[in-house]
Amino acid sequence: MKRKSNKLLEIWKDNSGMGTVEMILIIVVLIGLVLIFKTQIQELAATIFQKISVDSAAILS
Repeated sequence: MKRKSNKLLEIWKDNSGMGTVEMILIIVVLIGLVLIFKTQIQELAATIFQKISVDSAAILS
């Protein structure tokens, strides 16, 4: 019984995979934000590309 509790305590204190877990959680949060704000992001990107297109046409002509 003592070995099991020592092993569980050892596993609980082990931080070797924390960096990976943190990165996965950050990626999950970012994907969630993209899904929530998908339409706003698409509208913003369309507006930016339209402005770039108009401005580049003005420069080239």
